[in-house]
Amino acid sequence: MRNKFLKYCSLFALALVLNMTSVNQVQAQCPMCKLSAEQNLKAGGTAGKGLNAGILYMFSAPYLLVGGIAYFWYINRKKEEDEEEIEGFSNN
Repeated sequence: MRNKFLKYCSLFALALVLNMTSVNQVQAQCPMCKLSAEQNLKAGGTAGKGLNAGILYMFSAPYLLVGGIAYFWYINRKKEEDEEEIEGFSNN
Protein backbone atom coordinates (compact mmCIF):
# COMPACT_ATOMS: atom_id res chain seq x y z
CA MET A 1 0.00 0.00 0.00
CA ARG A 2 2.89 2.34 0.73
CA ASN A 3 4.35 1.88 -2.76
CA LYS A 4 0.97 2.68 -4.30
CA PHE A 5 0.65 5.84 -2.15
CA LEU A 6 4.16 6.98 -3.07
CA LYS A 7 3.45 6.30 -6.74
CA TYR A 8 0.35 8.51 -6.69
CA CYS A 9 2.11 11.22 -4.69
CA SER A 10 5.01 11.28 -7.13
CA LEU A 11 2.65 11.44 -10.11
CA PHE A 12 0.76 14.33 -8.49
CA ALA A 13 4.00 16.15 -7.71
CA LEU A 14 5.23 15.64 -11.27
CA ALA A 15 1.97 16.96 -12.71
CA LEU A 16 2.11 19.97 -10.40
CA VAL A 17 5.72 20.76 -11.33
CA LEU A 18 5.00 20.40 -15.05
CA ASN A 19 1.96 22.64 -14.70
CA MET A 20 3.91 25.31 -12.83
CA THR A 21 6.90 25.30 -15.20
CA SER A 22 5.09 25.12 -18.52
CA VAL A 23 2.66 28.00 -18.00
CA ASN A 24 3.05 30.96 -20.31
CA GLN A 25 2.64 34.46 -19.01
CA VAL A 26 -1.07 35.14 -18.71
CA GLN A 27 -3.15 38.23 -18.06
CA ALA A 28 -5.48 36.83 -15.39
CA GLN A 29 -6.06 39.92 -13.30
CA CYS A 30 -9.32 41.76 -13.11
CA PRO A 31 -9.41 44.93 -15.24
CA MET A 32 -9.36 47.25 -12.21
CA CYS A 33 -6.35 45.52 -10.65
CA LYS A 34 -4.55 45.44 -13.99
CA LEU A 35 -5.18 49.14 -14.62
CA SER A 36 -4.09 50.09 -11.11
CA ALA A 37 -0.90 47.99 -11.34
CA GLU A 38 -0.01 49.38 -14.79
CA GLN A 39 -0.47 52.96 -13.65
CA ASN A 40 1.63 52.33 -10.55
CA LEU A 41 4.43 50.75 -12.61
CA LYS A 42 4.40 53.65 -15.09
CA ALA A 43 4.76 56.06 -12.16
CA GLY A 44 7.82 54.14 -10.96
CA GLY A 45 6.12 52.15 -8.19
CA THR A 46 6.47 48.47 -7.40
CA ALA A 47 2.86 47.62 -6.47
CA GLY A 48 2.44 45.49 -9.59
CA LYS A 49 5.27 43.20 -8.56
CA GLY A 50 3.78 42.90 -5.09
CA LEU A 51 0.38 42.11 -6.58
CA ASN A 52 1.83 39.25 -8.59
CA ALA A 53 3.70 37.92 -5.55
CA GLY A 54 0.46 38.06 -3.56
CA ILE A 55 -1.37 36.10 -6.23
CA LEU A 56 1.30 33.39 -6.18
CA TYR A 57 1.18 33.31 -2.38
CA MET A 58 -2.59 32.84 -2.37
CA PHE A 59 -2.30 30.20 -5.10
CA SER A 60 0.19 28.10 -3.11
CA ALA A 61 -1.62 28.24 0.26
CA PRO A 62 -4.37 25.67 -0.55
CA TYR A 63 -1.83 23.20 -1.92
CA LEU A 64 0.33 23.50 1.19
CA LEU A 65 -2.71 23.09 3.42
CA VAL A 66 -3.98 19.98 1.63
CA GLY A 67 -0.45 18.57 1.44
CA GLY A 68 0.03 19.08 5.19
CA ILE A 69 -3.26 17.36 5.99
CA ALA A 70 -2.37 14.46 3.68
CA TYR A 71 1.05 14.13 5.30
CA PHE A 72 -0.34 14.00 8.85
CA TRP A 73 -3.06 11.58 7.76
CA TYR A 74 -0.43 9.30 6.21
CA ILE A 75 1.80 9.42 9.31
CA ASN A 76 -1.12 8.61 11.64
CA ARG A 77 -2.32 5.83 9.34
CA LYS A 78 1.18 4.35 9.31
CA LYS A 79 1.32 4.43 13.13
CA GLU A 80 -2.06 2.66 13.36
CA GLU A 81 -0.91 -0.06 10.95
CA ASP A 82 2.31 -0.56 12.92
CA GLU A 83 0.38 -0.80 16.20
CA GLU A 84 -1.99 -3.39 14.67
CA GLU A 85 0.99 -5.46 13.51
CA ILE A 86 2.55 -5.33 16.99
CA GLU A 87 -0.78 -6.35 18.60
CA GLY A 88 -1.08 -9.21 16.11
CA PHE A 89 2.36 -10.53 17.03
CA SER A 90 1.71 -10.23 20.78
CA ASN A 91 -1.56 -12.19 20.51
CA ASN A 92 0.14 -15.15 18.82
